[in-house]
Amino acid sequence: MKSQFFTALLAAAFLVAGCNVQQEQGGKAADKSSTTMVSEAQKAVGTAASDVKSAVDSGTQSLEDSLSEVKESAQEMAGELEDAAKDAENTLSSSSSDFQSNNIQQFVVYKDKNHKDNHYIPSGWMGDYGDVQMDDQSAENPHSGKHSLKFTYTAKQTQNQGWAGIYWQNPPNNWGSKKGGFNLTGMTKLIFWARGEKGGEIIQKFVVGGIKGAYPDSCAVEMGPVTLTNEWKEYSINLAGKDLSYINGGFAWTTSAELNPDGCVFYIDDIFYVADETVQPECKKVEEMPFIVYADKGSVKNHFIPSGWMGDYGDLKYDSASSDKPHSGVSCLKITYGNKASQGARWAGMYWQYPANNWGNMDTSYNLSKATKLTFWARGDKGGERIEEFKMGGITGEYPDSDSAGIGPVVLTTEWQQFTIDLQGKDLSSIIGGFCWASNIDVNPDGMVFYLDDIQYE
Repeated sequence: MKSQFFTALLAAAFLVAGCNVQQEQGGKAADKSSTTMVSEAQKAVGTAASDVKSAVDSGTQSLEDSLSEVKESAQEMAGELEDAAKDAENTLSSSSSDFQSNNIQQFVVYKDKNHKDNHYIPSGWMGDYGDVQMDDQSAENPHSGKHSLKFTYTAKQTQNQGWAGIYWQNPPNNWGSKKGGFNLTGMTKLIFWARGEKGGEIIQKFVVGGIKGAYPDSCAVEMGPVTLTNEWKEYSINLAGKDLSYINGGFAWTTSAELNPDGCVFYIDDIFYVADETVQPECKKVEEMPFIVYADKGSVKNHFIPSGWMGDYGDLKYDSASSDKPHSGVSCLKITYGNKASQGARWAGMYWQYPANNWGNMDTSYNLSKATKLTFWARGDKGGERIEEFKMGGITGEYPDSDSAGIGPVVLTTEWQQFTIDLQGKDLSSIIGGFCWASNIDVNPDGMVFYLDDIQYE
């Protein structure tokens, strides 16, 4: 009997210890409720233990019944504590997204390694992530403090993407699959400092927001391309008038092998949001003409990315730096279209988009209202290659192209020819699909190879 009695008391002690552990794990948000639950658990255990002792002393109640009561009490309290722990977890998980920045003048993304004010983690590695190395405690001439972030991009295309980048996320590795982020309402710009190791390094874009998923960022804003110098320089992204109510992707950069064929090394430091009431919303800039889609490989004048592969995309090969008799400069675009119908579509095509892979799901575009035509040069490898359509615009979605225009079908010769798409009378105020071609197996049964060069709006 005594052995059973002490066994019951030992079980009760474990119950109290378990309550205390759950209280610690619940975090500060659940301190009050968990403390109350522990107190009630201690009382219940004390009462049950007293009942056990009385049963042993008086013999009026079986020890088995008392032990059963202890077990039932423990199970009941465990269930209640589990509910309290879940409430605490929910409170903690939502605390970051409920953050209000209205009364704060500065909100830090990165200040120094392990700084207490850092709010985002550089966890979202993209594209050719194997080409990127990050040193988060570089002491090589930081802009301020002890460290800066050093990035080495090799441009080896380890994952065959041709580009790479990193997102700063909260929580880490959150691609919109769970709630996190911060409410940065009141912030009007993002400031950061950057420099290249040698100068001339080209970053395709710097980004705020833009992560999709079940819990998407409330906006997407970007700037670029940016050519770095070997001295620290301040850059800013205007956020005035933007919906910053939920930002999980606090900062990002991307670059490409096309822009940096030999790779590059660059540094970033002091990334933070600022609440500056003097910053006014930017009107969408009307781009000056000519506006280049493609001039030469790696040219900083290039705009739009050939990211929108369509139809039998597995039949396509794309060379952005072909030296096979370019129309001008040192390179042209070489496109090979096979005849395997890899995806069963029996047609294929490519869109040059801004930003990359934008199928109308991002509120970012170019205002090309000053353009009256789109010109480009093209030739076939053998002659007789038929393109069903060359076009601009036409992408739909939540944020569609404002208009579209095209020509076709076009039969190419082996000599360079200039083609023109008339844009007079078109609404070019919001263009994300800067250039496009499409063709099919029926008119090219053996596939085809053709070249493009000097694509520009005028």
